[in-house]
Amino acid sequence: MFFSLITPTPGQERDAAHEWTRGAYLEHQWLWRFLPAPAGTPRSFQFRRRDVDGLPRFYMVSDREPTAPSPHWQVQSKPYAPSLAIGDRLAFELRANPVVTTRDASGKAARHDVVMQEKTRLLKERQLARWTDWLTPDRPALPDLVQRACGQWLQARCQRLGIAIDDETFSADGYEQHRGKNGELRFSTIDFSGQLRVVDANALSLALYGGVGHAKAFGCGLLLVRPLG
Repeated sequence: MFFSLITPTPGQERDAAHEWTRGAYLEHQWLWRFLPAPAGTPRSFQFRRRDVDGLPRFYMVSDREPTAPSPHWQVQSKPYAPSLAIGDRLAFELRANPVVTTRDASGKAARHDVVMQEKTRLLKERQLARWTDWLTPDRPALPDLVQRACGQWLQARCQRLGIAIDDETFSADGYEQHRGKNGELRFSTIDFSGQLRVVDANALSLALYGGVGHAKAFGCGLLLVRPLG
């Protein structure tokens, strides 16, 4: 496995911007150019975009070493094989697509945004139709609802990820809904950060290589960690 940082080549940012395909629905296809492969090859990487001073920085974990398709982009890669041990404490960042799966009476499965699902649950308890109909002071602020609902979503996955999260440092913010051309909700994202303790090194290694949750093709799921201190 390889961990890579992809950035515009200094001095060639304008040309890089012309080549860069913006948008969550196109970036994954654009990044394939850094990992050329025959048509039909399964997705072999996960990524996260973070903008710095208006310029994109792409973090990528892949099973092959990427190469820049033009001189307007540079790639810094290194072999990726994190050395983990039970009890290690790490800082982490994760952009995820927090969804829950439900099934109807016929058994058909559907995925639901956890924030919208929590809103629906709270409204149903109060027999209200819309969030704006809730006018009493006990209505939670959206940041608090996001922190609670998305935090519970991640906590429910901690055992399979092989981690225990430090509640005092945990943060869930940057909630964003991404909609299609017709305005329908396609997926949502949340940015998690904080500190964690390793409780199962093998499980965490699998998560670092394979990602967390859904919407990986849209830049979700890449778990970034670094040692503390």
